[in-house]
Amino acid sequence: MSEIHNVVIIGSGPAAHTAAIYAARANLEPVLYEGFMAGGIAAGGQLTTTTEVENFPGFPDGISGPELMDKMRAQSTRFGTKIITETIAKVDFSQRPFKLWPEYKLDKDPVLAHSIIISTGATAKTLDIPGKDTYWQRGISACAVCDGALPIFRDTPLVVIGGGDSAAEEATYLTKYGSRVYVVHRRDELRASAIMAKRLVEHPKVEMVWNSVIQEVSGDDKQLRSVTVQNVKDGSSKTLEAGGLFFAIGHKPNTDPFVGQIDLDEDGYIKTVPGTTRTNIEGVFAAGDVQDKTYRQAVTAAGSGCMAALEAERWLSEEE
Repeated sequence: MSEIHNVVIIGSGPAAHTAAIYAARANLEPVLYEGFMAGGIAAGGQLTTTTEVENFPGFPDGISGPELMDKMRAQSTRFGTKIITETIAKVDFSQRPFKLWPEYKLDKDPVLAHSIIISTGATAKTLDIPGKDTYWQRGISACAVCDGALPIFRDTPLVVIGGGDSAAEEATYLTKYGSRVYVVHRRDELRASAIMAKRLVEHPKVEMVWNSVIQEVSGDDKQLRSVTVQNVKDGSSKTLEAGGLFFAIGHKPNTDPFVGQIDLDEDGYIKTVPGTTRTNIEGVFAAGDVQDKTYRQAVTAAGSGCMAALEAERWLSEEE
């Protein structure tokens, strides 16, 4: 019979590695499946697409996203975590031990585990706009709270695309840094709640660009410099001077392998018992952005990873 692991962690971001560090130090000998370009992103999650991280405690001068994740990964392995660069594509949580199958081993014997920590994160939705890949992280971002305070976005016009609560929140947040904030929305009214929409529209530094979509972005060799928008009603175009473009059109939780296996909410996020990382399946825990649609920060993900490991350790000891 295959070895049954005490705990298998699925993911590669701050939640996964914090859970691994705590589980390893508790002598649980965790196995972490970090994925191979899972969700189109390298191991390390969304932080690997971020150039400078200035709001993670302990790094007063800032640190690049990839370097921060390299340090977390090194800390996991230092305490004995076994890291496997494969993507978990299928699971069976119907009975214990739990069964998991890597993407290219669906016809092989499953990986077995007494407990599972899911920390597969969520992927920010973007649009396929000409110039996006060229200026990604050189003026284009999908997280205003993460990146908005960076020097390149200060005292320059900024553009936010979206019309829901997230867009309203991010645009309002950016008014602290940008000289002006344009909000581009393809309709003539926001989907955001009434109070947030009112606050946004009435803000003196915000200019609404109604009935419009982003047509293209352009810049110099260093940074984004302008955003061209097109009116969907009359077809006219105009170019906005801008040093930053922020996507605020939502996130997709990376939960495809868990559909039908665990309780998800209407947006696909894993449901957890409030104040815990417990799911509806005993012995299965969820941490980080895969269950958090509110904060989505590296530090909150790390905190929930700690919670998941402690809860898994406690649960395993009670099951013995």
